[in-house]
Amino acid sequence: MLPSLNRNANQNNRLISLLGKGTSMSELKKLHARLIVAGLPHDDTLVSKIMSFSATSNLGDVNYSYQVFLKLSHPTIFNWNTIIRAYSQSKNPNRSISIFVEMLRNGVTPDHLTYPFLAKAAARLLSPQGLAIHACIAKTGYESDRFILNSLIHMYASYSNIVYARKLFDDMPNKNSVSWNSMVDGYAKCGELVSARQLFELMPRKDVVSWSCLIDGYVKGGKHSKALEVFDRMRAMGPHANEVTLVSVLCACAHLGALEKGRKMHRYVMDNGLPLTLALRTSLVDMYAKCGAVEEAMSVFRGVSKEQMDVLFWNTMIGGLASHGLVKESLELFREMQMVGSIIPDEITYLCLLSACAHGGLVKEAWGFFDSLEKQGMVHKGEHYACMVDVLARAGQVGEAYEFLCRMPVEPTASVLGALLSGCMNHGRLDIAEIVGKRLIELEPEHDGRYVGLSNVYAVKNRWDEAKTMRETMERRGVKKSPGCSLVEISGRHYRFLAHDRTHPLSDQIKMMLDFLVKQIKSNAHYRNLEQCLCLESC
Repeated sequence: MLPSLNRNANQNNRLISLLGKGTSMSELKKLHARLIVAGLPHDDTLVSKIMSFSATSNLGDVNYSYQVFLKLSHPTIFNWNTIIRAYSQSKNPNRSISIFVEMLRNGVTPDHLTYPFLAKAAARLLSPQGLAIHACIAKTGYESDRFILNSLIHMYASYSNIVYARKLFDDMPNKNSVSWNSMVDGYAKCGELVSARQLFELMPRKDVVSWSCLIDGYVKGGKHSKALEVFDRMRAMGPHANEVTLVSVLCACAHLGALEKGRKMHRYVMDNGLPLTLALRTSLVDMYAKCGAVEEAMSVFRGVSKEQMDVLFWNTMIGGLASHGLVKESLELFREMQMVGSIIPDEITYLCLLSACAHGGLVKEAWGFFDSLEKQGMVHKGEHYACMVDVLARAGQVGEAYEFLCRMPVEPTASVLGALLSGCMNHGRLDIAEIVGKRLIELEPEHDGRYVGLSNVYAVKNRWDEAKTMRETMERRGVKKSPGCSLVEISGRHYRFLAHDRTHPLSDQIKMMLDFLVKQIKSNAHYRNLEQCLCLESC
């Protein structure tokens, strides 16, 4: 039971103490209601506490906080900063800037805590208003504040203006670890991984954030093996990894198909007592699913209560099942998600469902999901069109897929055309394949696979001169064919083999073993065919 509120200070203190003990928004609103009933709606100290809780708590509600803020008779700079901070972290960071303008109109002078939140909001919005905020900082004399400068470095890096971010960094007289981390992270986010690594190596002190920034940069830059190398070095000489580090490392394992490494990371989480947050569990499910360990992915998934799950967590498992052709299980899990009630499917959910339908040849069901997306107030993205084309093309309805593509309200992307080309080749619609192949080269003239694809179309049609011309065009334009490669994980180590690759020290033994396996396969196939013939003769 909540205590009744009196006007004395002891009761006020009891109310304030209640706000720090895992209070939910529902409980907070009850407390606020009792405050009003008790005749204390204008007690700025109490109202300010309620506003701060609803603005900054993980269980809070920023819009409710703003309504409470409006009831303050004399809001302090602390109150203004609190509401600006809350909106800078919300789904609507633009409100931070509009409230800041309102604050200036009310004659309230910003302090050194106001600007970092505004810089963060501008960075999230990628808004040119950030330049105006920087001008205000210079005008009010806070340009030398280290906390503000760190925020500006982050903001300019978010704008991809890494040169100016570096200028701010170099001009800083007293850099701290946040300054270094902001600059390394800025380089990494801009894809300048060489510069990020060089600056990282110059750091006087590397903390877990430093290592995590570099690892995440390598992952986002597609350098997954490099990310794992840095993590191994971190374990040998750096601090313990945190949730952010592990999410990046698990992502690298997922892309490399490094199941053993991923399992080691899972054990690392358990052995080091890291909290199994939903983000970390989602990464584990994704890693296991992409590495083909669907049962282990499902085990992690079932280890979370439905009340804790969010739509991303469901999507990861539904998509994981779909990608392995477990169509029935994928659709059943979607129906289970719908029964929960609190989870609303998003665009990614429908993308996973369409992928499942493509694998299962479920054209009718795919149309149902495709239409549902729009009925739910969402917009079809290029990926949804690509999946729908894939569904039709895989099911042999290549003509319908081409007609669907021609009716699309947006220009078809390379992924849409690629899905159609694959269906054309599989079902012998070489007339459409030629049209699609030419369009793909127009869209991606630097992509080697597009020339090879059209050349293959001509080869299948015995149009050898045109196939040869396509290869020559590719060479004339300076487009080089990327060699095919295979990745094999053995005892936690990854080995990469290119086509006709003989650089491995055991190449001769590997070739002998492959030749032996091929002979065994052919031998087994011969005996199966012989058994079938004998069976038919006896019938």
